Amino acid sequence: MCAARRYDASGRERQAALTRRHIATTAVEQFVAQGYATTTVASVAKAAGVSAQTVYNGFGTKAALLKEGYDILMVGDGEAVPLAERPDVRALYADPDPVAFLRGYARLGRTLMDRLGPLAVQIGAGALAGDPDLVELRATTDRERLVGTGMVVGRLVELGALSPGLDPDLARDRLWTLNSTEVWHLLTSARGWSGEQYEDWVGDAMVAAVIEIRSPSGNDRR
Repeated sequence: MCAARRYDASGRERQAALTRRHIATTAVEQFVAQGYATTTVASVAKAAGVSAQTVYNGFGTKAALLKEGYDILMVGDGEAVPLAERPDVRALYADPDPVAFLRGYARLGRTLMDRLGPLAVQIGAGALAGDPDLVELRATTDRERLVGTGMVVGRLVELGALSPGLDPDLARDRLWTLNSTEVWHLLTSARGWSGEQYEDWVGDAMVAAVIEIRSPSGNDRR
């Protein structure tokens, strides 16, 4: 008697993951183009080429669909690897030069805004309008960003680069403000700055806001 062939579900699982990502990215396109409130699960399903029930089965709610789309944009792909564990972010945190580190952090922020900015603007507008889903998501993403800026300050403390007397929580809040969607939107949309201009200014502002720069002679330079 022949041995039973072992069923390999890996192909089906990969296809399911690709379909899930396609649905989430399709939803993001609609959220950005027409707003969260106007977008429906049915319209997302139609654009993605699946049934509305498939969307509900996979995500449960429109809010969960939005959060997954946001998270995909955050890391740039559908892999379950947190941003902090990505090779480029690990390399950033390995830099022993605090100025280069902060400028690299500004560059990372620009990259994230290139991907996330338009959706984040829609989330912010909906939250200000009182949409409960977006109020909750905005609070969640603000907390996540606060954790990120706290990690940056922690690295500066390790490097002994934080300005003397500057409370780490205050330093964290300064960086959290500078890398916000609001600052990005004001400069690149309202004022028409290029991405490079935005990155350079934010990098300069972060350095000036939280670290002590020493001149070649060893004297402090403010």
